[in-house]
Amino acid sequence: MATTSVADIVRLGPVIPVLAFDNATQGEHVSRALHAGGVKVLEITLRTAAGLEAIKRAAQIAPDIVVGVGTITKPEHCALAKNAGAKFGVSPGLTREIHDASLDAGLPLLPGVMTPSDIIAAMELGYEIVKFFPAVPAGGIAMLNAFHGPFPTLKFCPTGGITPETAPNFLALPNVVCVGGSWLTPKAALTAENWAEVTRLARAASELARPVR
Repeated sequence: MATTSVADIVRLGPVIPVLAFDNATQGEHVSRALHAGGVKVLEITLRTAAGLEAIKRAAQIAPDIVVGVGTITKPEHCALAKNAGAKFGVSPGLTREIHDASLDAGLPLLPGVMTPSDIIAAMELGYEIVKFFPAVPAGGIAMLNAFHGPFPTLKFCPTGGITPETAPNFLALPNVVCVGGSWLTPKAALTAENWAEVTRLARAASELARPVR
């Protein structure tokens, strides 16, 4: 996949699933099911020990899949994920050390922000697209509307608490390019190994409308 920038990646689909796996085999099944439903971008988090191996397997599923690493909280995560096959990184917050490590690893980063100070710090480091996390607890649509005034050029990928019912409302905002969500992989479906249900949810998410910008 030739896509290399966060700006390109976030435009590949309206929803980036946020994934945490019990084991790498589960991760491979889920990644295949999501891809079959038209989801080309995955965020596989480091919240479990299976994360890096799941990234490695998912990255090999298809030439058009773009696998990212989520929950980057330490600088060393960047090189580890890049070596496993990740094409981009997502962090819940941002430090200068994580920024520098992402550059050193050649891993495009979608950094997390929650406050105006977070946003200014990210913009000073050159970021034009950021993750708003946790989106709903931090103010949701009202907060994103408020951000648009002082930061009119900044684009967001809100993540945290978004549902299939509320996702269209977020996607309709002028400063939102995509959303992150965990609803594509409900625990019941994973426990039952109901990969067809994951594909169904992925297909519905892929068909969500978003304005052309």
